[in-house]
Amino acid sequence: MEATLYEPFVALILQGSKITAAGEQRVILRPGDALLISHDLPVVSQITEASVETPYLALNLSLDTAIVQSLVGQVERQTSPLMPPRPMAIGQADRSWLDPLLRYFEMMHAPADAKVLGPSTLLEIHYRLIQSPIGETLRSLVFADSHASRIAKAIARIRAGFREPLSVAELAQLAAMSQSSFHEHFKSVTGTTPLQFIKDLRLIEAQALLRAEAMSVSEIGFEVGYESATHFSRDYSQKFGCSPRHHRTKPANETAPRLAGDEEWGAQSG
Repeated sequence: MEATLYEPFVALILQGSKITAAGEQRVILRPGDALLISHDLPVVSQITEASVETPYLALNLSLDTAIVQSLVGQVERQTSPLMPPRPMAIGQADRSWLDPLLRYFEMMHAPADAKVLGPSTLLEIHYRLIQSPIGETLRSLVFADSHASRIAKAIARIRAGFREPLSVAELAQLAAMSQSSFHEHFKSVTGTTPLQFIKDLRLIEAQALLRAEAMSVSEIGFEVGYESATHFSRDYSQKFGCSPRHHRTKPANETAPRLAGDEEWGAQSG
């Protein structure tokens, strides 16, 4: 399993299979399935069916929340209440948005078309997705007073400052909700709690730093917002099933000062 931060996107599975999980929601993706994620979301995924001859293939398109917001006033509000949002939406590909999606990708080989027609085609893709069966959460983002739209503001704040101390009270105030209501709606949208969401972002960032930077394990823990080396090691082991040292690909700077407890990192993978 690989932990990753997914930004808003839509994917069309072309070949192979994959399991993707966000919070309590777990989906199995097969050829012909479409996956839509409308918020920044930490997920765990694993390719379950692929080979050298038939590798896992998916067509992915990043979604632009600014384009979604530009459609405010152009998308009719449904008379029936919106369904509670889920972290991930999955369903069969719909030709209403699949056709412009394929046209958009074909423009990669036609720069003039991409320059002239690309923006309008991208707008059409977003509009069709909002109106499609898998676009429920995107649809709710169009309305500024929806719970999903308010939670999106809190998610943006977390993305910008997950290394800093963040309180649920501060995030709830930003979303203009009580703490209990914020907690409920945040979990509905992301599949996890606000504090777990912050922790997941820190651990995903730590994994990337372990693989790319020549920093000590304890330095990386403090870099992503942890105040305790032991706490970081324990959370990392629970998330990834191994100690932070297991994912190191670059040697740490030998001249870097060792912090108290740093010698314990390799022994806390249980």
